[in-house]
Amino acid sequence: MTRPQPTYPKPWRPTVTGWQQSPATAVLILADGTRLEGRGIGAIGHAAGEVCFNTAMTGYQEVLTDPSYAGQIITFTFPHIGNVGTNDEDIETVNMAALSGVRGVVLKADITNPSNYRAAEKLDAWLKKRNIIGITGIDTRALTAQIRENGMPNGVIAHEPTGMFDDASIKAELNAFPGLEGLDLAKEVTTAQTYHWDQTGWQWDKGYGKLEDPQFHIVAIDYGAKRNILRCLADQGAKVTVVPATATAEDVLAHNPDGIFLSNGPGDPAATGKYAVPTIQKLMDTGKPVFGICLGHQLLGLALGGKTSKMHQGHHGANHPVKDLTTGKVEITSMNHGFAVDKASLPAGVTETHISLFDDTNAGLSVEGKPIFSVQYHPEASPGPRDSHYLFTRFLNHVREQKGLEKLPEHKPAAA
Repeated sequence: MTRPQPTYPKPWRPTVTGWQQSPATAVLILADGTRLEGRGIGAIGHAAGEVCFNTAMTGYQEVLTDPSYAGQIITFTFPHIGNVGTNDEDIETVNMAALSGVRGVVLKADITNPSNYRAAEKLDAWLKKRNIIGITGIDTRALTAQIRENGMPNGVIAHEPTGMFDDASIKAELNAFPGLEGLDLAKEVTTAQTYHWDQTGWQWDKGYGKLEDPQFHIVAIDYGAKRNILRCLADQGAKVTVVPATATAEDVLAHNPDGIFLSNGPGDPAATGKYAVPTIQKLMDTGKPVFGICLGHQLLGLALGGKTSKMHQGHHGANHPVKDLTTGKVEITSMNHGFAVDKASLPAGVTETHISLFDDTNAGLSVEGKPIFSVQYHPEASPGPRDSHYLFTRFLNHVREQKGLEKLPEHKPAAA
């Protein structure tokens, strides 16, 4: 008679939930061959871009929908991104369905469940809808240090849930990416057609308002415009007509504007300037007030005879101190740019009005005796919180002066 064999519990083996590390489902590969592995979030696939870092502790949704970041893979230095979720109110692209052009996002910590009363959707699901590839579990401090030391590298971010990456395809995409220098991205993010804007700023428990009785008419040339910039113009009592980046001076003047706004946007200003500069020069000759922000500032600098250059690591964050040389005041600003106006190239008659207190780079200019000025940073982003809103009043005060109206105090917000 055969006796039954005793049974014993199977020996414990580590699983993906034990001490054994899970296989990487996302990678970030830099141009120098550095390979960083982590966990994939957001869209599946791979995309090439310039890798930069952003030091802001809040506003990740605004950053990820800002067209100025087109062509870039954003590394957030703040480790906890996604903890307040996402919503439709904080999107900066004008067309809610349009993609911002951001190529990817790099995070330290895994995304937690949102903990905010305004949250409508988790960041991971939101990234999928906006076709943004993400990676978590990265030592973002080390990556940031590398960028600060060596400059902003080209890279490819890839997300594949199986962990089986097509290295040949990824390497080919990295080699094919030309980098941002010499690249005109404004045409990729600009509006396809002219439209009117009348939405005003957000108020607690009310949401966004609507301008009912506009006093002024501003034409904004859209190189990648943000919603909140247009709202700040509407808060000043201005109806805004937004035209494509390729609009001619004749197209702009056909709307009979009281002033002209040059918007923010991505890419190399020298490349966009090939078609934008002649238009801006003709518009300046009309004597109408002109105000530029970000790329609009750089394009204005080029139109005035200055030059722009690529920065080593760029300025990306919400804690950048800027000094207004016209008042002596310091503002805490939001910045996002990888190119800068060369202050030494500015011709006679053009005054430097603002400087970065981080590295003394140019952050603003004006034309002597004319209602023309611009700033490199984003006065609508409010990290100060409203240190820089006076610039919209300054712009519309030029319009008021030309219309024979009383100017408003610059540091007192105008009533919409």
